[in-house]
Amino acid sequence: MVERKQKAPTEISALTKPKAKIELMRLSLEIERHNAHYYQEDAPKISDADYDALRRRVEAIEAKFPDLVTGDSPTQKVGAAPSRAFAKVQHAVPMLSLGNAFSDEEVTEFVVRIQRFLKLDEIPAIVAEPKIDGLSLSLRYENGELIRAATRGDGSTGEDVTANVRTIADIPNTLKGKNIPAACELRGEVYMLKSDFLALNKRQVEAGEDPFANPRNSAAGSLRQKDVAITASRPLKFFAYAWGEISELPEDTQHGMLKWLDKAGFTVNPLITLCKSVEEALAFYRKIGEERAGLGYDIDGVVYKVDRLDWQARLGFAGRAPRWAIAHKFAAEQATTILNGIDIQVGRTGALTPVARLQPVTVGGVVVQNATLHNADYIKGIGSGGESLREGRDIRIGDTVIIQRAGDVIPQIVDVILDKRPGNAKPYEFPTTCPACGSHAVRENGEVVTRCTGALICPAQAVERLKHFVSRLAFDIDGLGDKQIQEFYDDGLIMHPVDIFTLQKRDARAAKKLRDREGFGETSVSNLFGAIDIRRKIELNRLIFALGIRHIGEGNAKLLARHYGRFESFRDAMLAAAAGQTAEGNESEAYQDLNNIGGVGEIVADAVVEFFAEKRNVKALDELLAEIEVLPVEQAKRDTPIAGKTVAFTGSLTKFTRDEAKAAAERLGAKVAGSVSKKTDYLVAGDDAGSKLAKARDLGVNVLTEDEWLALIEA
Repeated sequence: MVERKQKAPTEISALTKPKAKIELMRLSLEIERHNAHYYQEDAPKISDADYDALRRRVEAIEAKFPDLVTGDSPTQKVGAAPSRAFAKVQHAVPMLSLGNAFSDEEVTEFVVRIQRFLKLDEIPAIVAEPKIDGLSLSLRYENGELIRAATRGDGSTGEDVTANVRTIADIPNTLKGKNIPAACELRGEVYMLKSDFLALNKRQVEAGEDPFANPRNSAAGSLRQKDVAITASRPLKFFAYAWGEISELPEDTQHGMLKWLDKAGFTVNPLITLCKSVEEALAFYRKIGEERAGLGYDIDGVVYKVDRLDWQARLGFAGRAPRWAIAHKFAAEQATTILNGIDIQVGRTGALTPVARLQPVTVGGVVVQNATLHNADYIKGIGSGGESLREGRDIRIGDTVIIQRAGDVIPQIVDVILDKRPGNAKPYEFPTTCPACGSHAVRENGEVVTRCTGALICPAQAVERLKHFVSRLAFDIDGLGDKQIQEFYDDGLIMHPVDIFTLQKRDARAAKKLRDREGFGETSVSNLFGAIDIRRKIELNRLIFALGIRHIGEGNAKLLARHYGRFESFRDAMLAAAAGQTAEGNESEAYQDLNNIGGVGEIVADAVVEFFAEKRNVKALDELLAEIEVLPVEQAKRDTPIAGKTVAFTGSLTKFTRDEAKAAAERLGAKVAGSVSKKTDYLVAGDDAGSKLAKARDLGVNVLTEDEWLALIEA
């Protein structure tokens, strides 16, 4: 395995405007992906600190290039789109998020900015509230009666969870006391006590179910259940602390409104404090931080808010966050323990991930025995951009290490105590072969992840590879979908791609296993064997795509197929390129030819060569080729009604998916276009067709309904 030093992220001061624009696009996509994991799936993949670092880099770049700020920027959006599983609710007043502070100096700057903005002689009174780590919720009351409850969603539109919320004892169906507004949106956080979370996880394990990651995830998952009975069975709680649209404010201060919420029947956090100075606010932060581990619920910081509501109104908002409030975040909880070993786990896509095996230690109420070590560089003390981590301290087996619950999600090792390192501790050597199958493991240029190259033979990747092999754009075998692949793999019927095509002629026990399956019989088995036989002839591009080589998608598979024409030519060229591979590079003629294909490039070329450099991949491929016939590019479906035609699709298709339609058209020799032009022969229009349909009619393009399209291709 050849490792290459990674480039550090460009310093913002050195960014040019074009590079800044590209960097913002990359960061926006990454943040959007993590928003979906956190808000929609209740399954965050990175720590709060790492997420905050991404956002702060966006903010810093936009501060230097303000004209690059767009409506799609993470600084202009909140949360993630609501799930389609629930009806949508439009918030009368958007549920925005808060700006973050990570130091005392940033908090002081926040208060001074307010004082300067309001032109005050003294520091304004500040309400300090523990920042509950839960799920934000908005409750709409009319004439004192709860009529609707909604999650935050993307800040403007949330999910209707009214029925679920009515099962939470902390949320009154009818407001109590005096000064009840005619209409109001009252807001707060749904959470779960740590003790209730541990008890729930114990029940999950006893029932054979997966445990929840943390109280926040379990609270969010419990509330967002389609079955209200499940929500009712979960011990959810609610702290009220804010409001949205309100016909008349009962009080004129933040602190006064919290007292009113208490009288109205809500639970208000008793630790909330009114501070007269920055020093008092910071003292509260330090005090609550010291008490954090002993609290019955999770918090991840303190929120400071200007107390006077008229001053809040004057301060207003800056982008997605109010100027009158800020969140002072805590560092993640930490503990010290011993690193007993390092195991390598192989993921479903071949990624080799090191996992620390620890002497068990309690961190924030959770017993931690394992922690992520991310990748080879992280163990060495090198960051993702090549920067130094832990002042360059590497991690060794036997070390005394500091463990952190990263965002209370995935425990990780953040530092090493060198004074306690054993004298015989040696630097960890990352494996160069896959522990699951023995194939060589490679790390691509510009990547931090090491991956197994045994795509066709690695048991850790087998199920996902098989699902890909039979997918729509690959072999597309009817009756052999994801569910069947998983079941057949579990039964030992299909372990490798070739097993699909030898299934029928294997011993009688295999056929009996199939017939004995629930939902299977002689007819079902016969139909499956027939569908498999149909796919014994396969177009070259579909076979290349089916192999599951990294970076080889539908487009690159077609480029390779068109260039080499026949599978024999492709295979021989790749074997020649693999034979020319050295630690210094690859100067072989076959590799240069591959690398020079328009649209391919070095990354794709290296991935294909690595696949063919693994001899067991080649052996598995040869076994497969003994059972199938690969059609040369020039022989692929040239005698169909749409061969050589250009086809486009528009509107909502009801009888097939867009991918199915596209795959069928290309399988029959047609070219699928993404837009309509004079060269378009057919436009297949589904429901709610728009501009493509209008343009097709203007150009005189032949427009077909779905039924007419099916009749044409079935001919």
